[in-house]
Amino acid sequence: MEPDLDALEALLAGNERHVEALPEDYFADVQTDQHPTVVAICCSDSRVSHEGMWGIDRPGAVFTPSNIGNQIWDEDDGERIVDGGILYPIHHTGTDVVAVVGHTGCGAVTAAYRVATGEEPPGPQGVDKWVDQLVPVVEEALESGLIDTDADEGRVINQLVEYNVGYQARSLAEADEVPDDVVVYGFVYDFQGVYGDEPGRTYLVTVDGETDPDALADLVPEGYEATARSLLSR
Repeated sequence: MEPDLDALEALLAGNERHVEALPEDYFADVQTDQHPTVVAICCSDSRVSHEGMWGIDRPGAVFTPSNIGNQIWDEDDGERIVDGGILYPIHHTGTDVVAVVGHTGCGAVTAAYRVATGEEPPGPQGVDKWVDQLVPVVEEALESGLIDTDADEGRVINQLVEYNVGYQARSLAEADEVPDDVVVYGFVYDFQGVYGDEPGRTYLVTVDGETDPDALADLVPEGYEATARSLLSR
């Protein structure tokens, strides 16, 4: 098969613009080590700007592992373990804040919901592995009373996205491999105007297990109270 030279040219041209825009000392402070303030586990969806959502303009600020469905775990010889992309900065770079970041309209959550309600996995096997891990989370959510199961599918999916963020954040905070002094935040990145009318806004949906929007609004810095929202029925 002939290589896609148009795609290659776009990548190289984009990197050229990146290089030309960098200040001369851009990498000066991170030549030999890194001390990111936050590890943000995001969905690998191409619409989610992993550093852009935080306005990051320097290297070394955020450690950014990602996977299908912003899941905090992996498997090793059939055993579920916390993903090394999250644990590495916690144990080796001094990072003590984790952000679990889901997003509206998540395809992984949608696939897991459809499997949980009787459809076949989407395939191939490498995708199904991640979807299968989400199915029990979706099933728990549907039985929790927090999901409007009679609503249209779009609303159900977005409620499940928020539930999954809370589930992943809670699971991480409770994991033995994560020290007690690590703070775990959960956000939903909204590029569809589901939570509000500002596309690209991250909405805070949990802090160390707390999910009540009023309680979260009391925790955030002054001026950011509107970012603490929830789609879940309470």
